[in-house]
Amino acid sequence: MLLLGLLLSFLSVFHSHSGHDTGLHVHSPGDIIIGGLFPIHLKTNRSEIPGNIFCSDYNFQMFLRTQVMIYAIEEINQRTPRLLPNITLGYDIYDTCGDVSLAIKATLQLIKNQSELQSCLLPDHINSSLPKPQTKVVIGERYSEVSTAVARILALPSVTQISYASTSELLSKKFKFPTFFRTVPSDEFQTKAIYELVKEFNWKTVAIVGSDDEYGKYGSNRLQYIFSKSDVCVDFVEILSGDFLESSSDTNEILMDLKDKIDDSLAEAIIMFTKGTFVEAILKAVIENNMNRTWIASDSWSISAKLSTMPGIEKIGQVFGFTFKRNEVPGFRDLVRSMFNGSENDLLEYHLSHYPLCSDDPEEIIECNLSMECSDPKCLAKFVDQDQSYSIYLAVQVIAEGLRRLLKCDIHSCERTEFTAFELLKEIQNTNITVNTTNIYFNNGDPSLGYDIVYWNKSETNKGMKIEPIGEYWPSRNISLPDDLTAKIKTVKVSVFNCSKICLPGNWLKVKGEKCCFECVKCPERQVSNGTKCEDCGERMYASEIGDKCFNKTDDFLFWTDPASILLSVFTCLAIIIMIAFGIVIRLNCHTPVVKAVGGCACFFELLSLLFNSCLTFTFLGKPTKYSCVGIPLFGYGFSVCMACILANLLQIMLGFNFDVRVRTWIKRLHQPIAVIVIISGIQLAVSLTWLILFLPSPTEMEDTKTILHSCGMNNQFEKFFAATVSYNAFLGFICFLFAFKSKQLPDLYKNASLITVSMVLFLIVWIIFLPLFLTLEGRYKPVISAAAILISTYSVLSCHLAPKCYIIVFRKELNNQNAISEYIRKHYEQKGITVGKKS
Repeated sequence: MLLLGLLLSFLSVFHSHSGHDTGLHVHSPGDIIIGGLFPIHLKTNRSEIPGNIFCSDYNFQMFLRTQVMIYAIEEINQRTPRLLPNITLGYDIYDTCGDVSLAIKATLQLIKNQSELQSCLLPDHINSSLPKPQTKVVIGERYSEVSTAVARILALPSVTQISYASTSELLSKKFKFPTFFRTVPSDEFQTKAIYELVKEFNWKTVAIVGSDDEYGKYGSNRLQYIFSKSDVCVDFVEILSGDFLESSSDTNEILMDLKDKIDDSLAEAIIMFTKGTFVEAILKAVIENNMNRTWIASDSWSISAKLSTMPGIEKIGQVFGFTFKRNEVPGFRDLVRSMFNGSENDLLEYHLSHYPLCSDDPEEIIECNLSMECSDPKCLAKFVDQDQSYSIYLAVQVIAEGLRRLLKCDIHSCERTEFTAFELLKEIQNTNITVNTTNIYFNNGDPSLGYDIVYWNKSETNKGMKIEPIGEYWPSRNISLPDDLTAKIKTVKVSVFNCSKICLPGNWLKVKGEKCCFECVKCPERQVSNGTKCEDCGERMYASEIGDKCFNKTDDFLFWTDPASILLSVFTCLAIIIMIAFGIVIRLNCHTPVVKAVGGCACFFELLSLLFNSCLTFTFLGKPTKYSCVGIPLFGYGFSVCMACILANLLQIMLGFNFDVRVRTWIKRLHQPIAVIVIISGIQLAVSLTWLILFLPSPTEMEDTKTILHSCGMNNQFEKFFAATVSYNAFLGFICFLFAFKSKQLPDLYKNASLITVSMVLFLIVWIIFLPLFLTLEGRYKPVISAAAILISTYSVLSCHLAPKCYIIVFRKELNNQNAISEYIRKHYEQKGITVGKKS
């Protein structure tokens, strides 16, 4: 509010020091004043003296639109029965000349006597004698840029602003412009409508010409965003500066540059989303250079009588445009034909003083155009439009309905006469009214209205273009055009393939580069071409080498039919058969010296552990499952049992043949076979169970270019448990090797110690080689490494520890008795004694 007070103070100074200007002002008293802001003059000229602004380019149509507001207000005042009994609406209308500074000055004039505003600016103890507030609502402005500046000021005292032509999407932001309303749709919907039109005609390339103002900037940006999400290519975007027309030399240079761009462009349609004065300059250059294209007009110039009647306009090509839903202001055209039926107001007097009535000589032919020097009622009636004029009429009707509801009026009287601007704002926000056939209500300040689609057709007189409606667009519905429209209207087609190449299969034509040329670009991985664009292959699929088809990825794992799987299965089955055969032989001869020498009953645990590991080999073959992934955690337990049995056997040998008292006492304490097996294997069992329960490997899929590799996943703890298992078994193998090597010199008929030494060497070599291979190798054959290591280790124990004993039992029975063992021991020590005697 302090800011507004400073502005008001500035206004008084500005008014007293400013030079004269030609901005018009018309006022009519009333109980409630409706403000109006109209660019009756379209241009301003500023002198070197600060504050001197002169308006020029008087516009007939804007004069008529101003009269629409006056006509609508007077109609409400004179309506029977009265809409607002005992209340007279007045108006206070200013000519802004389309200039922001003049519009701000006019706005401050409209609200300078607001007592509720002043009460915010003055301390409570000061008694203000200002008049009662009258201007509670303002109609205007036309241009979005001007409306934005006005809206910021009117938001301070909560004065409602209703624009009849400002369409910028920015003005829909209620947190910035809480008091702004409009009776025309937002550009958000207009840009969508333009896109729908482009899509309807199947145009693939467009160009955009905008301007650096609230209207052109937001509209152009929105169009670029929408087209970027579609398959329509924007060939170029030209944004004209706000001072585009101020310097003739710069204007000509910009126009020539824009002409060259349009001339070289492949765009099938040129969208011009900017104000009418800019479009006029562009179209003059287009006409001069005989350029024939397809144009899409925004609402700012789509039904401009001035532009559609320009000399040579019929040569520019097809013009499509969008305008607000059109309707006739009831009775207004007839009023204009009657030259306002004797009505009087300052603006009408000004108009007739500068543009007096034309001669009423019936033989005099008057050419109707906007540069007329006199007022002809018939011509003026032709200039009455059905879009902005009707939007102004709707704005007045909405205000009147809001007042009727707020003041609780019936046909006789109104219950209230005093109200605040904020109360009226809230009432207008909730207004829902039908005027003639138009239903209007507001959503976020935007009305529930659509667009008419117009087409500029050549007139029968070949002078100018005739603007005809050909369809409509509603935000809630798709675009609506006649089915035979494309046959009737031949748009100018520009070949967009004149720079394309012949592409190999699997490539696609992609809009690329400044000129929207189509270049052959290979589709990325996992994408194929459908002729116009690349599409992703589905999940678990890949693209062919040339990118024209999608194929399912193949599952990759160690199939049962794989030669490696078959080989492993054969050796595993053979090992199982051998172990069963060994078990039978040992069981039948369990009381013989050979079986006792190999560990007695402990050798059955050894066979079972090797059988268990051999069966685990099958878990590494085929597609991994939740249950098959247990092979890796469990194989260590099988080998720990086997190593424990071998270690118990070695302790038995050392105890039987070592006669050193101290060593025998130490070995005797350790020689508890069952305890040795349980303790040693129990440690590994604890590790394996922890691994299984807490960190069980699960089946995982690893996608490659063409395959999906199935494997048992290695989680965060996998490497730790795996290293612990292999290290522990290697440690047991190394201990067995040391004991076996130490026992080689003992008189063992069956060479147990020597054979175990060989077996442990093979065991250690296998796992030393296996560990780095398993951790580094990837692919389907990784499980083969695990299965092969288990099988080789199993065969090494079978062949070196158990096979020789079974051979003796079956084929060398003469050695399988106590006498043979005693004889071997006697000869061993006799030989040792002879050797010792010779040395002495």
